[in-house]
Amino acid sequence: MRIGLLGTGNVARALAHGWRAAGHDVLLGSRHPQERGDLGLPVAELGETAARADVLVNATPGGVSLDLLRSIGAPVLAGTLLIDVGVGLSDDFSALTHPNSSLGELIQEAFPLTPVVKTLCTMDSTTMVAPGDLTEPGTVFLSGDDPEAKATTGRLLTDLGWPASSQLDIGDITTARGQEHFAFLFMGIAGGVNSHTFNIKVVTRP
Repeated sequence: MRIGLLGTGNVARALAHGWRAAGHDVLLGSRHPQERGDLGLPVAELGETAARADVLVNATPGGVSLDLLRSIGAPVLAGTLLIDVGVGLSDDFSALTHPNSSLGELIQEAFPLTPVVKTLCTMDSTTMVAPGDLTEPGTVFLSGDDPEAKATTGRLLTDLGWPASSQLDIGDITTARGQEHFAFLFMGIAGGVNSHTFNIKVVTRP
């Protein structure tokens, strides 16, 4: 598949390398692509990246994601699966930029013709692309309204090393709120284990 990743930070680069290793065609999108030629990955302007993609990934800071997507335009995004991995946090990481909602919900509301799936935002970029490196399998969550979009996202997660048994569909796009609000617990756990490379696992009674 042709996967366009909006952003050039650690998350976007990690996902791009992971999916490229699985055989996908990846392209990073940047507002200043001419300044990002040192990444070892193809980079284009945001609009070009979105127009060329079968699947688009929002890996931009959550506080600016909506404005960035609006700059691309709803007609370009219409009909394209958007996987949202962003979380909106203040500059000092002390508050959510969408405390009574979620970025995933707001993107879906702003772009109703673009199926949005929220996933991968409960872990760091290392775990996103190497879940098998942890001591045991963890859980990755999916939130979204479109079953086909979720199925496609699930296959792309499998390509990153997440088996179906580790993928948990938790419901419609409103459940993205829980994923994003996990950010504070993530930071607490990171302090407790002195590492950002970990994951959580949902366990149930037999």
